[in-house]
Amino acid sequence: MQEVAVIIPAKDEADRIAATVKAALELPGADLVVVVDDGSADGTGRVARDAGARVVRHSRNRGKGAAMETGAEAVALLDEGRDEPRHLLFLDADLAETAREAAPLVEPVRAGTADMTIAVFSTTVKLGGHGFVVRLSRDGIERATGWTSTQPLNGQRCLTRAAFEAARPLAAGFGVETALTIDLLRQGFRVTEVEVPLAHRATGTDWHAQVHRARQFRDVARALATREPVVVEQLARLRGGRSR
Repeated sequence: MQEVAVIIPAKDEADRIAATVKAALELPGADLVVVVDDGSADGTGRVARDAGARVVRHSRNRGKGAAMETGAEAVALLDEGRDEPRHLLFLDADLAETAREAAPLVEPVRAGTADMTIAVFSTTVKLGGHGFVVRLSRDGIERATGWTSTQPLNGQRCLTRAAFEAARPLAAGFGVETALTIDLLRQGFRVTEVEVPLAHRATGTDWHAQVHRARQFRDVARALATREPVVVEQLARLRGGRSR
């Protein structure tokens, strides 16, 4: 079976990244962990490297979608000369020790029965947003593809290299998961959800958490807007008018 590269986008996660990296290295078939330090102000990159990860750093914060692409590009460079490219497993930086429970996400992809798996957390945790952001994403995916996602914002995903390349360029920021699902389903790739006992830090209710949710809503809305047929048609007309 093909091996798996784990890609972990991370910003200011020095307190949890070591545990996440060490747990990810225990996953069956995972012979490489790449951490993309997305403009951290703490020691995230250094701690990740000490824990056994290959580290790529953005000098400034560029957002989750860009970090995922950077990680995948780093893996592609390391895959040069291999008979088959590694599959790509994306994990959040704050999973800590629970990252070792991600194996069920990898199994369908390595077995050739899925092109992308999406985690459904079996434990109770807020998945990075209020219900209105989750509903926005779920409803948008269903309108675009007819498929109903259980946890549409979940970032724990395993993909074949072919599926990842088919979805590029990735949507910006926190719109990346919603866009990935839509773009791959529309192209006929096999997407399935897998229940896993993973858990990350619950989103709080303070001012910073509210700003985070607002950014999520903005990014998901933008990803959906460019995938809605009516919006796409209107944008094309606008561009056509400007070019005349």
